[in-house]
Amino acid sequence: MGGTDGIGDTDSPEAVHGEAAPDGASDTARGRRPVAAALMLGMGLAAIDGTIVATAVPQIVGDLGGFSVFSWLFSGYLLAVTVTLPVYGKLSDTFGRKPVLIAGIILFLAGSLLCAAAWNMAALIAFRVVQGLGGGALQGTVQTIAADLYPLKERPKIQAKLSTVWATSAVAGPAVGGLLAAYADWRWIFLINLPVGAVALWLVARHLHEPARPRPAARPRVDWAGALAIFATGALLLTALVQGGVAWPWLSAPSLGLLGATAVLGALTVLIERRAAEPVIPGWVWRRRTIASVNLALGAMGLLMVAPTVFLPTYAQSVLGLGPIAAGFVLSVMTLSWPVSAALSDRVYNRIGFRRTAVIGMSGAVLVLLCFPLLPYPGAAWQPALLMLLLGAALGLFQLPLIVGVQSTVGWIERGTTTASVLFCRQVGQSLGAALFGAVANGILASRLADAPVPGLPGDLDAVSRALEDPSALSAAATDHLRRAVDTAVDHVFAGAAVAAALALLVLVLLAPRRFPVLTEHESAPRTPKD
Repeated sequence: MGGTDGIGDTDSPEAVHGEAAPDGASDTARGRRPVAAALMLGMGLAAIDGTIVATAVPQIVGDLGGFSVFSWLFSGYLLAVTVTLPVYGKLSDTFGRKPVLIAGIILFLAGSLLCAAAWNMAALIAFRVVQGLGGGALQGTVQTIAADLYPLKERPKIQAKLSTVWATSAVAGPAVGGLLAAYADWRWIFLINLPVGAVALWLVARHLHEPARPRPAARPRVDWAGALAIFATGALLLTALVQGGVAWPWLSAPSLGLLGATAVLGALTVLIERRAAEPVIPGWVWRRRTIASVNLALGAMGLLMVAPTVFLPTYAQSVLGLGPIAAGFVLSVMTLSWPVSAALSDRVYNRIGFRRTAVIGMSGAVLVLLCFPLLPYPGAAWQPALLMLLLGAALGLFQLPLIVGVQSTVGWIERGTTTASVLFCRQVGQSLGAALFGAVANGILASRLADAPVPGLPGDLDAVSRALEDPSALSAAATDHLRRAVDTAVDHVFAGAAVAAALALLVLVLLAPRRFPVLTEHESAPRTPKD
């Protein structure tokens, strides 16, 4: 193993950057292009899914009913994606990336077709879960294949392209969803996945050639008991986090029961995984400092991302008085600077290393997040937009070096599991952040509205946002009080996000090794564990 994490730390750059495409894989830029296109299409399917559906919710509810449970259109999909990530990671290490990715695309397209044919809200929610089962395979396997195909020095290019797909989806998704819902039918939101997915499926089947691996001495064993236990534990935990404080109070019997059952199942999962011959989440994921520290750091990043993605649009509309399109632009500037920063990050980490680059990025994110509560009230739209531009640049310097770095510390046989563990922690962090910051925002609102100038004002963030959409129904004093209450609540959320960013920074400084133990080409080549 090489004890470096960047060109500037070694006398032999080739020892670090010589990790070529494995034997049997496309080793030229031209040969990789169809596969890269397939990866981008596959990532696009998963990336655009949440934003494109959100704008069509009124039409979906108007057609199918089920307003009280429509939030499960998103929660059900998120649950399925999150809890299946580690399972697909292990399967891709055991059986190869290609069959897992093909199965994921087929499952996603089947779920899309079923969603388009849904006859009521319950059926649509169930079919969204099917979509999520495919989406979990898409997210993890696409990132793993990108690391397999491209040597370390070229990896930022493909990662920047994948980041651009996410950015484009964040901007285009609401517009496409709104157009289809307004001028066609909401079912087309799911049907348009079919031709895109079919092209991705053909490109993967035709052009992705995996490396030849030595035949294992024994037949690969799948830890189905561990996979089921992880799925059940994750589903219970995320259900408690998503529904707590929304469908029922945090200290109610449903919340306490779900959290208690999660603890019991979590303990059972640990026992199953410790006894399994080929565990889904092997112990080395947490015993290796590099992987464990990156998992924790990206989990903290998932936590802080809730502030801009969930609360900034509400702030832009309720406090700044912007329309939905303008509010979306305030957030979208972050998705413009992020891929640019990520694409240029290799020029930094090749000189100073992965860890130092990530520390610089997250230090910038802490400063940006702390600046948000200092914005004037009500302020101008360009002020939060500028902060989001800077935040995207900072997080691009943070996330991509860590993902590229941690993927480069493991061989082919462990890369799927490692990548999935990183994405899993990030997803869990986002779910924790939504629950935690939602409770903070609603608590601040409740205290601020206790002395409202007029009685009968709403007391939670969603209800306040709806009330401010029709200012004529409120007096000028009541409207100003509500706007200031939302401003204070969102300020507290961003302060909490700054704390999450500081935690990520502490993890990198105290736990992450100074130099990532990057493998050479020979060490990272496909081989069975017995090799």
